[in-house]
Amino acid sequence: MAEWGHPARAGDTALVLSELMTNALLHGSLRDRLIRVRVSLTAATLCVEVSDPRGERLPRSRPADGTDQFGRGLLLVGALADRWGCEPRNGPGKTVYAEWGLSGGTYPLATERSDRSGA
Repeated sequence: MAEWGHPARAGDTALVLSELMTNALLHGSLRDRLIRVRVSLTAATLCVEVSDPRGERLPRSRPADGTDQFGRGLLLVGALADRWGCEPRNGPGKTVYAEWGLSGGTYPLATERSDRSGA
């Protein structure tokens, strides 16, 4: 992120990407199928996406108590990103994304995400 002109976003972006990738490995992976990571930057938005082949296993937050080792990843994603969500891919699978609005541009609406539908 520093090389792209947004060093203040580097830590949050790395943590969110790590959480999304971990979820894809634990809950979305299949033998001999790839998990895809995409990071994109426009004038208005920074976006990280993780695509996996398990479209039927949608991400969901779950309650975690103080002794649970798991269950907080999507809470972190929701707290650190401006917006996150999940979309079907063309073909099998899904793409889970997290976005941050950047100063100096307008923040895109959810309906403007059509360019990622083939991820």
